[in-house]
Amino acid sequence: MDDLAIIELYHKRDEQAIAESDRKYGGMCRSIALHLLENREDAEECVNDTWYAAWSKMPPERPASLGAFLGRITRNLSVSRWRREHAQKRNDGLEVLLAELEECVPSPDDVEATVERKMLAEEIGAWLDTLERGDRWLFLRRYWYADPVKELASALHEQPNTCSQRLCRLRKELRMFLKSKGVAQ
Repeated sequence: MDDLAIIELYHKRDEQAIAESDRKYGGMCRSIALHLLENREDAEECVNDTWYAAWSKMPPERPASLGAFLGRITRNLSVSRWRREHAQKRNDGLEVLLAELEECVPSPDDVEATVERKMLAEEIGAWLDTLERGDRWLFLRRYWYADPVKELASALHEQPNTCSQRLCRLRKELRMFLKSKGVAQ
């Protein structure tokens, strides 16, 4: 089933949307969560939370790319879960209190910070467009999908050290690009 049909199922509130999303994008979402969390049960919970979040956001949202939309949700949920699991235990009571208040207190982000994040995302997207396909694939697999360097090196038939050096070169190129655009120092 194509993405537009799946999105339409969400908008019709048809539960088949979740089954179709899982069939088409479940593997990708599980891979993202598993690479970030390194725990199959936690990863599966994040994927299930992804379907719930997608159900909650559509409607009104109509994502241009369903795969990117679901991947972003999974990644954000996984990172949040990782941070929660790795918070310092001595402040556990405070963390719980703050987490409970998050729904009541407005976000500390101001309009300027939101605009700056959007500009940064656009500049990174522009930089990615300048890369050769292989470098773009490598960068996204490592820094968006959180694939381990060893897996990337194996997929590229390279030594892990060579792959790490390529990633280092790409990070330096990104830093230079962002400096030239006045986005980074």
